[in-house]
Amino acid sequence: MPLVTLTVRKPKSAAFKAGVLDAVHAALVSSGVPVTDKFQRVIELENEDFRFDPSYPDLKSERTENFVLVEILWSVGRSVKVKKKLLEELMASLSQQGLDPEHVMVCFKETSWENWSFGGGRLIHT
Repeated sequence: MPLVTLTVRKPKSAAFKAGVLDAVHAALVSSGVPVTDKFQRVIELENEDFRFDPSYPDLKSERTENFVLVEILWSVGRSVKVKKKLLEELMASLSQQGLDPEHVMVCFKETSWENWSFGGGRLIHT
């Protein structure tokens, strides 16, 4: 169960946020995540509450107010090959939407399977 968190600066349109979230979900599904396994949230912050370096570490163009931080919390076990494929598909999709891939940061966070309770307090992976 990936939990996707999208952090952006205000204001972003519903279409912008949906476009990014849909692209992330499509890349996750392509990597083997079930299509119905969709848990997403958006954190939209004021400029002073979302600070970032414009070019770290070696960007080809400086980040703008459209910088997007995507955090994917999922269970351990995905290979680097799977992550690279997901990133390739995600960047291609976002690029088609007009978002510069240089302005998209993705952070994978991994946790063990027994740390998920999908509802009712049940730990189904234990």
